[in-house]
Amino acid sequence: MPEQIREQLELVREQIARAAERAGRSADEITLIAVSKTFDAETVQQAVTAGAQDLGENRVQEAISKVPLVTGNVRWHLIGSLQSNKARNAVTTFDVIHTIDRRDLVPRLDRIAGELGRQPRVLVQVDLSHEPTKSGADEADLPAILEALDATQHLQLIGLMTLPPLFDSPEQTRPYFRRLREIRDQLNLSRSGPKTLTELSMGMSHDFEVAIEEGATMVRVGTAIFGSRLKK
Repeated sequence: MPEQIREQLELVREQIARAAERAGRSADEITLIAVSKTFDAETVQQAVTAGAQDLGENRVQEAISKVPLVTGNVRWHLIGSLQSNKARNAVTTFDVIHTIDRRDLVPRLDRIAGELGRQPRVLVQVDLSHEPTKSGADEADLPAILEALDATQHLQLIGLMTLPPLFDSPEQTRPYFRRLREIRDQLNLSRSGPKTLTELSMGMSHDFEVAIEEGATMVRVGTAIFGSRLKK
């Protein structure tokens, strides 16, 4: 199992490099987040030993029990929806939160981060698919959410995230990734310096190459590294 994870991790990195080259980009611009949800701490540790530096979890409660058991220079990313009652645990546990999707969550996270002496990096999740099962902010709500985040003292706003529909063909996800980049670029017309949005978190195991071609700076890859998900 450790060798298999190492080989899969290396294969994904090669795919990232090829996709970046096709887009005229450097692979160094892209952060690979190994999505470790449902896998135990021992398996996650194998990925860290193999070179994974960024790990993604969907559920705060699952991460709470796992994070203390994994050693190494690791950044933990929350990539699943965040409920208000999990805000304190999320700020305690994660270095990066990808799923800010409403204005009223912002001051709560900022206050907790101040109390804990933390400065998590955050992204706003944008709902481009409008599927009932998916979270995210409407495009129309982004100005208000960004205004609230700009007013915080302890949260570092770095970019946007999206989760497109699951299609049979990765090519079908391209318009969603392109649209997120367009939204980011449009917002940046009125932002500069430290307020510039630099990150685009988009793309998973089946479509991360397309996401990179459309500007992704963070890809969230689980199955292609760890194999099929373990059922709860």
